[in-house]
Amino acid sequence: MDNAALIQLIRYVLAGAFASLIHVIIFHLIGWKILPSLQADDYAVRFLKLSTRAINDATRARNSMIGNYSAFVIANMVAYTTNILWVFHGGKYDFLTEIVLFFSFSAISVLLGTMLMGILIRRFGLLTTYAFSANLFTAVMINYVVRKFFIFQG
Repeated sequence: MDNAALIQLIRYVLAGAFASLIHVIIFHLIGWKILPSLQADDYAVRFLKLSTRAINDATRARNSMIGNYSAFVIANMVAYTTNILWVFHGGKYDFLTEIVLFFSFSAISVLLGTMLMGILIRRFGLLTTYAFSANLFTAVMINYVVRKFFIFQG
């Protein structure tokens, strides 16, 4: 790997970490205040000493999935902005095509990750924190490959 590729990967990781942080914060705010989906054992709940309501796994799975989609929209706007300004070079497509491709592929990856999250909660009763982490990992892996090789000019 040459220096330029390594620098780009580091920038992608940093930009992705920032967008992921935005996603995590919004997801947890929604799960705490709007659509209850957090459990007393979730790390954010314990660390921040948040109050939660007891809900069944089916409701928690549904609320987590809705909260994740909502957080995705905002975090994906942050990801697009940081990717185009700091990580990749645009110009492979016109602006409208580029943003449609970016959001479309991101939507596919978040759909797959969110389905995984819902399954992990509903079928296995997995802690929301762990299921959400599996969702994020899935999205990051898919998005890097698609953005680097398909949407932007390397």
